[in-house]
Amino acid sequence: EVQVEESGGGLVQPGGSLRLSCAASGFTFSNYAMSWVRQAPGKGIEWVSGISSINSGESRSYADSVKGRFTISRDNAKSTLYLQMNDLKPEDTALYYCTQGNRLTYKAYDHWGQGTQVTVSS
Repeated sequence: EVQVEESGGGLVQPGGSLRLSCAASGFTFSNYAMSWVRQAPGKGIEWVSGISSINSGESRSYADSVKGRFTISRDNAKSTLYLQMNDLKPEDTALYYCTQGNRLTYKAYDHWGQGTQVTVSS
């Protein structure tokens, strides 16, 4: 059974930092592109960042709204995906999920886990 479990969210002031983690199991983690997506209250799903599989060079991509502030990474030995978030803004407040797939393919997967809440407020 494919499973992912997000963690690391919390309450932080504007300009602060958080590091999210996603522990994955039930599939060959290194063979899959992985993404972070988020959903703010009353809003739709927004793709945030993705990283390709090891065979595709683990290339990184970001939504324009987070480029320069967020860094995605992966530890294939630990089957764990990370999102380092710096200079957080109130508009980053959302429930963050990790999923298999890249920006174009993530919608084909439904193993998102419970998500982790990020709240940016003074």
